[in-house]
Amino acid sequence: MTADIPVEADWDEAPGLLEGAGSLALTVEQCDLAYWFSAVAQGTLRNRPLGYSPSARTPDHMREPGPLREALRLELAYRALDEESATKVLADYVATAPGTAELEFFSTQLLDEARHHMIFRNHLVDLGVPRGELMPWIREVGADYEQQVLRPIREFAQQVTREEQDFIGGVVAFAVIIEGVLAASTELSERKWGVLDPVAGEIARGAAIDEIRHLAVGSSIVREHLLEHPEDREHIMGVLHRGRALWGEINDREFVMHREELFQEGMLQHRELLTDFELFPGCRMLDTTPQSRWDLAARWNDELAESRLKYMGIPEAIDLLRAQAPRIL
Repeated sequence: MTADIPVEADWDEAPGLLEGAGSLALTVEQCDLAYWFSAVAQGTLRNRPLGYSPSARTPDHMREPGPLREALRLELAYRALDEESATKVLADYVATAPGTAELEFFSTQLLDEARHHMIFRNHLVDLGVPRGELMPWIREVGADYEQQVLRPIREFAQQVTREEQDFIGGVVAFAVIIEGVLAASTELSERKWGVLDPVAGEIARGAAIDEIRHLAVGSSIVREHLLEHPEDREHIMGVLHRGRALWGEINDREFVMHREELFQEGMLQHRELLTDFELFPGCRMLDTTPQSRWDLAARWNDELAESRLKYMGIPEAIDLLRAQAPRIL
């Protein structure tokens, strides 16, 4: 570990997203602006201003038209839109922050999400999208995704924070309902692309390190709030019920499975690169299918939700969150 860089922000030593977000305790007071400048800007991002090391290269096979490149282009387009929406939503969290600690932390999270938006969209240039056409291309290919998935999620978060002025409800919405159920996608992306496209793998790794901090601090805020205001338990459960109902109305499977089917076809075309590569111990990636990866994400989401909800002090919400459909956006 680099001197003075906390382990959770160290590129080489930080745990995986699911492990870190499920077990790490970080408070909003710890993760202030000073922490961000030292641990993130001078730690995680050292020598990686664009999200990956100078030595990482996009392989030639990822520049060639075909299902593998298209799978990654769709993933990056959707994730760029995710991060753009998150950045805009987080402006309300900064505006409604009840104290300096919350103001500073959510300002850094806003910057993290804006940086992710930049990094995801920039890698699309490496994959053949002309830089001058980048955002129009992203908006065109992601139009249905934006309308059917992102817009209702964004409106839900803005309803809670902007219209209802409910800061703690907003933290629950973002840390549990939005960012929490998408954590598996970041973990899966890092593992899937690390061999096939080292640049994409490093980009996912950096995003995962950030998400550990976001989820850990969000969980800590809710935990501390409930310890001080146990009378708000029913209110927080109400926000979770609203979020669960929202996911029940969103059909994201078509977007996920289309991309995973392209990935499957492309992966098998380049099986020589993955002969012995294991997606997780005991499971070769070549032996997985779009459905098995969907099921894996469901299991990871359940495990992460259980550990975080227990930490927050609302174990009664575990069954509610488990009822969500798996998300690997």
